[in-house]
This record gives sequence, C-alpha cells and structure tokens, in this order.
Amino acid sequence: MKADERQHRILVLARSNGDVDVAKLAAELAVAPETIRRDLRMLEQHGLVRRTHGGARAVETARFETTLAMRTTRLVPEKRRIAAACADLVGDAETVFVDEGFGPQLIAEALPADRSLTVVTASLSTAAILAANPATTVLLLGGRVRGRTLATVDHWATGMLAGFVIDLAFVGANGISREHGLTTPDPAVADVKAQVVRVSRRRVFAGVHTKFGVSSFCRFAEIADFETIVTDAALPASEAHRYSLLGPQVLRV
Repeated sequence: MKADERQHRILVLARSNGDVDVAKLAAELAVAPETIRRDLRMLEQHGLVRRTHGGARAVETARFETTLAMRTTRLVPEKRRIAAACADLVGDAETVFVDEGFGPQLIAEALPADRSLTVVTASLSTAAILAANPATTVLLLGGRVRGRTLATVDHWATGMLAGFVIDLAFVGANGISREHGLTTPDPAVADVKAQVVRVSRRRVFAGVHTKFGVSSFCRFAEIADFETIVTDAALPASEAHRYSLLGPQVLRV
C-alpha cells in the first residue's frame, strides 16, 4: 500500500471511529509503528487529525463533521461536569441562549428548574427537553434543519436572533485556538453563532479539552468576546492561563 493510500485509510478510520491508535493501525496495515507516526504527522500538517498520546483523533473540517449521535458517546462525564459548572453561572439572567450540540444539551438539562427562564435555542433536541418544564419558556429558532445536529440555520434563524437582546449565551464550537478564535466547519452554523455573540450581553464558551488548539473552517468569534471559558481538568493549567491572558476567566472542572 502506498503512503497516500495508507494515509487515506487512516483518515477514514479516524473519522468513522473518532480516533485511532498507532499500535492497532500498525498491526492492521502491516507496517511499523514509526511509519504510522509519520503518516499521522503528515495528516496533522494538513489539519485533518490531531495527534494524541499513542494515536490521533479526527479534526472536523469543511467536509467532515461528527454527528450528534457520535458526540453523545465521547467524554460524557467531562461534559456533565462542564454543564453543571455552566448552570452555576446563570446568576440573575432571565434570558439564556443554549447552543446546538450534545454538550449544550447537557447544559440545558442542568439549568435551574425552579425559576422562570426564557431559553432561546436552535436545537430541536434541547427545545424538546426544556419544553417539559412549565417554568421555562422556550423559543426555537426557525430555519433549515441540519440532519447531522438537528439544529436550525440560515436567514430565518439569524433574523430571529437579530430581534433579541439575550442576557447570557452558552456557546460551543468545533475548535478553539488562541490563533484563530472559535471555529466551526459550516458557514451557516457560523452565521448563527456569530449573531448570538452579537446580541448577547454575557457569553460563555463551554467545551471539552480536545477542542483546544483546533481550528476548523469558519471563524465566528474571538477569545476576547467571552467572559468565561468552561472546560475539563485535562486542559493543562499552563494552557488555560494562556487563554485567560486574552480576557476570559477559564474554569477547569
């Protein structure tokens, strides 16, 4: 198998499984582990994977994005801790935006259920969960529904957002880096997120440590746009400090 064919096979496996292991790849492709490491370095240079200890994980790009179902199986305990910490930040906010995705869905589940809140979301799944609480008023953004995430996009969603002033927004991203800010693969999703940033008084980024240092196709916000970043304790303290120098408080939970 030629190097380009082998690298294509590695990328397919990484995207279908979420991540790959050097030793397993070497055995499956009948090559030395060092050969696999060279392949992973090449794929990383092209922005297609991010190397980890003993392997690599797929990076979401303009042509590849994980499904909502896949996201519900990865780093779930960390995402639940992040969600609980986010809920503690609600304070006296009366209107809250909750982004699309599984992590934000967990934030929605953790929101105070014993007080009146108006929650705006593009996520059909999140809207359905919140609507079960009589104390919560749910505003679901209109628009085209993306099958991969079950969330609405396009001018219907951004136009609706333009009429709001939101107290607090919980925003996710496919990647966050000090060089490129917050990014996502789909321009339509980026438009919705950028509009949320514009109309919200307070903004909190919530995401697991694997999002950091990753850049996707469409930039929608800068690090300094956020008052708080909430992530898990696997993000090194030194790296958290570098992000905090750009403006936000960084919470590792």
